[in-house]
Amino acid sequence: MRNQFWIFLFSLVLLNFISQVRCKATRPVTMIRPESPIRPEGNTTFLDGTTWCVARPSASQAELQRALDWACGIGRVDCSVIEKHGDCYEPDTIWSHASFAFNAYYQTNGNNRIACYFGGTATLTKINPSYGTCSYDVSKSEVSSARSLAEYKPRWMWLMCIGLLLFLYRRS
Repeated sequence: MRNQFWIFLFSLVLLNFISQVRCKATRPVTMIRPESPIRPEGNTTFLDGTTWCVARPSASQAELQRALDWACGIGRVDCSVIEKHGDCYEPDTIWSHASFAFNAYYQTNGNNRIACYFGGTATLTKINPSYGTCSYDVSKSEVSSARSLAEYKPRWMWLMCIGLLLFLYRRS
């Protein structure tokens, strides 16, 4: 019985190792960097042309602030360019900062209407909101803040715990 338990544990560890090696080999992580020759802007999949996501002029400042906090927090948008001394800090208005964050989220999360909602505080536009040194080009922001598939590896510790519980159950 003891030998069966150790063989089972060894099998679980071996299975985990093989799956980790396979994950690394088949799921490469691809990042678009600013120096990349491909510089996507807005949504170019529509026949009507490129679109950007900006804050609605009619949205209240409190609503925009909540949506901006979400985009820069849970939404994982790189908001360093709208902080003091950033390229898009001026004009220092909630509408301008929210527009940049909304568009960065929109471009990195599928360029669809759902990614440009923000509780009704955002809208799509065909007018490029870029100005001066502030570019709404997706490559200026963090392109992929989502975890790659390679990071979702099987948790071998859970498998070992299950194996131990099965061993103890059969033993009793």
